[in-house]
Parts: sequence; C-alpha cells; structure tokens
Amino acid sequence: MTETDGAGTGVDHAARAREYLGFSRWWQVVAAAVAMALVSPYQYVWSSIEGPLAASLDVSLPALGGVFTLFVVVQAGSQFPVGWWRDRHGPRRLMLLAGVLAGGGYVGIAYATTLWQLYLCYGLGALGVGIVYTVAVNTALKWFPDRRGLTTGAGTMAFAGGSALVVPFVRANATPDAYPFVLQTLGILIAVGILVGAVVLRDPPTEWLDETDTASGEGDESDADAADDTDQATTDGGVARRHYTWREVLRTWQFWLMYAMFVAVSGAGLMLTAKVISFASALDLSAATATLSAILLPIAGGVGRLVLGEVSDRVDRERAMAVSFTLCGLGVLAVVWFAQRGTTLGFLAAVVVATFFWSPQYTLFPSLVGDYYGERHSSANYALLYSGKMWGGVFGGAVAGWLVTVTDWPTAFTVGGVLAVAAGVAALALSAPGPVESPGSGSDA
Repeated sequence: MTETDGAGTGVDHAARAREYLGFSRWWQVVAAAVAMALVSPYQYVWSSIEGPLAASLDVSLPALGGVFTLFVVVQAGSQFPVGWWRDRHGPRRLMLLAGVLAGGGYVGIAYATTLWQLYLCYGLGALGVGIVYTVAVNTALKWFPDRRGLTTGAGTMAFAGGSALVVPFVRANATPDAYPFVLQTLGILIAVGILVGAVVLRDPPTEWLDETDTASGEGDESDADAADDTDQATTDGGVARRHYTWREVLRTWQFWLMYAMFVAVSGAGLMLTAKVISFASALDLSAATATLSAILLPIAGGVGRLVLGEVSDRVDRERAMAVSFTLCGLGVLAVVWFAQRGTTLGFLAAVVVATFFWSPQYTLFPSLVGDYYGERHSSANYALLYSGKMWGGVFGGAVAGWLVTVTDWPTAFTVGGVLAVAAGVAALALSAPGPVESPGSGSDA
C-alpha cells in the first residue's frame, strides 16, 4: 500500500524510508514510544513515592514540594537546547545521554540521604526525560509528514499512559524500606530500554522530505549545520515550502498566538491533574471518588492523544484544536458543576471529558508546528512552543493555589475552564504562514 503525504503529492514516504533505513519507519515510532513509556514515572508516579521519600529523609512533605516543580521546569526548559542539538546532530548521542541521566536519576534517589541529593538526582533525571520527550515527538514529525497526528499521538500517549504499567508495583512497595528497590529496578529498566532504543533511532537525511528531491536517501544528519535561514524545498506546484529556523518562527504571529493557547490549555490541564484529589475532597466527595478520578486521568489523557491525533490527520488541524480545547474547558466547568451538586458519576465523567480533550494539545501542537514551519528544524521549533508548559505549570500549581486561598476551589477551577475555552476560540484565528513566492525569496512569511 502506497502512503502519500497530506498535501497529496503522491510521494511514497514509506518506501523511501525503508530504502534508507533498511526496515519499516514504524520501528522509529515504536522505539520512541517505548522510551517515552519508560520515563513517564518521573511525572506520574511522583505522588506515590514522595511519602516514603519524606519518611526516609526525615523531612516534611512540604519540604518536597519543590521537587515536582523542579521536574516541570527542567523537563520543559531543556527542550530548546536539546532540540537545537538534535536537529543538527541527530538523536543517537542524545538518547545515550538520556539513558544515563534518567536511569541514573532513579538509582541516585534510591541512595540519597539528604534533601539536596534528592533534588539533584530528580533534576538530572528530569533532564533525561526532557531529552527523551523532544527526541520522541520529533521522530514522528520527521519520518511521518503524512501521519503527523497519529504518530505523534502514539508517542505522547505512551508518556501519558506508560506509568500505569508500573503503578501497581510502585504502590505495593511504597514504604521507606521497600522504595529503594523500586527505584533501583525502575532506574535499570529505564537505562537499558533507552540505550537499546538509541541504537534504532536516527533522523532522515536533510533532503529526505523535500518532495522534488531525487537523492533517495543521500545526505546525513549533520547536514543541518549547513542549513541557512532560508531553507526551502520546492513543491510540485512550484511554490517554495519553507523550513523555518527558530529565529524565523519567532517572527511569525502564529507562533505567539499558539504560545498563548499552549499556556492557557496546559494551565487548565495541569491544574486538574495536580489538584483533582484536593478539589474533590474540598467539595466533600468521597475518598474513593477522588482516587478513581486520579486513576482515570492518565487513561483518558493517553487515549485522547491517540484519537485526536488520528482525527487531526483527517480534518483541519486548527478545527481539531478549536473543538478539543473548547470541550476541555467545558469539561473543567462541568467538573465544578457536578462536584458542587455531589454527583459522583457526573463528576467522574466530566474529569474524563476534560482530560480526554486537554491532553491532545501535546499531539496537536507539534503536528501543527510541522505543518506550518517544516520538519527540518522541528525539534527546536516545537521546543520553543513547549516551553509554555512551564508557565502552564505555574498557573496549575502556584497561581491556582493562590486563587483557592483568596477565593475558593470552584472559582479557581472555573478560571481554568474559561482559559481553555478561550484557547479553543483562538484556534479559529490560526492560519499557515503565507507561502514564499519563489525558492530564492528571503521573506519570513
């Protein structure tokens, strides 16, 4: 079966990839998804190990409050330098480093005896997670210009849902005496899995995605060092397809609108993820309801990333964003409405809806970045946008907590819902940067 790109150029990307790789390009997605699943416990299992860590180190839980914030800042903040390097030198050396950092981080935590050692090891592990994340997402963008949504969704789904496989093991051993063994086991598994994946992962040659390129696999990953600020490829229609550098991306209004949307939606979603148990408890829902809502979060998020990613390959991606983010916001508002009325089933359904339509932002945005700005520098370009997760984390944590203090829980969650709806409406204003008139044009579009 011949796969063609979304522009209908008739290019058989699958065949060209097999000629270059010697095997199916889908193995690139598998390797990236496995690596994402392996590092996901750093984000999704923290709440299960912080209690034993606090007891072992003889510190209060608030003393560990900055660990997860450090993780978000390092994981998101590392994306740009990692992406810049990867676009020029390929993913292999970065992934080898990620295996050492992410695997070694957990092993180091198992032996930590002071608070600063815990912060240091978790920060180094977060850097490893950041490397894996940017490599995995952009592997899909580079090898699958025809299936960006589906393949990006597969990788980010693994990050959202991969931790579910180890939660029972972690929860069964979440005691001060047993947790070192848990962390050592996870650290070794992470390191070995990522190091194996690094052998498989590679980037296509620089000109592989140029529709009129006839080199059929010539070139290598380091060719990007020679790329200048007007990288372009001519399409079948004679119009230049531009591969924007990060400096050019920053000069487009589309990027700044997407950045504001990213912060708004991630703020609403991270608030729900971090505070749903506290919210449910504050509104007098049962402990079982609060626990079940936390279990449903990663499941709904993982499925949403895959489903909306596939849908976005078949409809306008901007329209998929508008619908997804609006429904996310309405879901958050419904969480408030059902919680105030003490309706358990309605509350749980609203949590699922909100998360199902929030989580696809991590599929839709990188896909749209590839659509708008090309694949050659996609790692650095999406990393700029992904840095908005840091500000979303600030809203979902510190700002939401402040709102709860000065108002109440329903008001704080309502603000998050309104932000997500606003992002959905803003998506309707998005459009691709204008085409470059000729291959020699230096316009920034």
